Amino acid sequence: MRERYLRTDWAPFVAALGLSLVGALLVWSATHTWAGPALAVRHLVNTAVGVVLALVLIGVDVRWLRAAAPWVYLAGLLGLASVLTPLGQTVNGSRSWLFLPGGFSLQPAELAKIGLVVGLAMILAEGRDPYARPGWRDVLPAWLLAAVPLGLIMLQPDLGSALVLGVLTIGMVATSGASWRWTAAALVGTASAVVAAIRVPLLDPYQVDRLLAFRDPALDPEGIGYQTQQARLAIGSGGWSGTGLGQGPQTQGGFIPFQYTDFVFSVAGEELGFLGAMGLVLLLGFLVVRGLVVALRCEDPFGRLLAVGVASWFGFQTFQNLGMNLGLMPVTGLPLPFLSYGGSSMLACWLGIGLLACASGREPRPVSSWSAPANLRG
Repeated sequence: MRERYLRTDWAPFVAALGLSLVGALLVWSATHTWAGPALAVRHLVNTAVGVVLALVLIGVDVRWLRAAAPWVYLAGLLGLASVLTPLGQTVNGSRSWLFLPGGFSLQPAELAKIGLVVGLAMILAEGRDPYARPGWRDVLPAWLLAAVPLGLIMLQPDLGSALVLGVLTIGMVATSGASWRWTAAALVGTASAVVAAIRVPLLDPYQVDRLLAFRDPALDPEGIGYQTQQARLAIGSGGWSGTGLGQGPQTQGGFIPFQYTDFVFSVAGEELGFLGAMGLVLLLGFLVVRGLVVALRCEDPFGRLLAVGVASWFGFQTFQNLGMNLGLMPVTGLPLPFLSYGGSSMLACWLGIGLLACASGREPRPVSSWSAPANLRG
């Protein structure tokens, strides 16, 4: 076990820790006028628990992780199914929460990302020649594996989480070496599913308004249109160096509802300025790039797919959250990794860091002995 810790690539761990600590400051700034330090402290507690889980995962041999992959995937499905029972609670129109004793809450869709990454890596790497191109017999089970949690999430409905699962699935299948036709078909299918969810309508009216208000904020001027306009105003008013932590007029005035969750980047833009906000973006981008570097260096197909799945997840979720803060993407309720307040998201993201570390610490394959042919022996 000690050797695995020594081989681990700790750079993503350090970057994630830095983001989490800055996130606590941003959460404090957005909430201290009405909640005191309580939410910032809970953010730090969630970070500490996540760090412990990541350290535990680093010590797990990747072969044990592969053996446990079916159970991890099934645990994710069990969580998604449980919110559709009377145990589930509806928050903001989406039945996606479990309220636990002691005042704790859990969003199973966040932890389902871990289950799908591990499950897909197992399916796409199991019993296959790593140098052979996957055929439909390899790819079709992967898509079926992804379709189950996607369907359960859309029944809540939670379009943002469903898009994350769809994108990480596309990334992992494409990286497995499957034909580009499978990736193209998946992209078309994802776009069609989003259109169908709006047209049926599978989404609640307020969720449809979120998507349509992206094109025309006047459609929901007192709701999501107002929120996005105020977020852009806060980011634009920060200038190069910002107004100073706890000094932003928009943030301290409470003009942006639930700013400490999905719109926490607007706090950074206003109070840390362009330079501070870009520093956070660079750290998030570093996590994505480092995940891809781990994938390139990993010889084991299972570990390589784990790294690609986490990088795809972090990359898309960051892009989507920053886009909706800047008015470039519709609002889908996705938190910004490590920075937004939320226990389930924080734990899932730190488990993702643990998966990256587990893949980077994979023991190198033993080099098999080679015997010269008889006619070349002296």
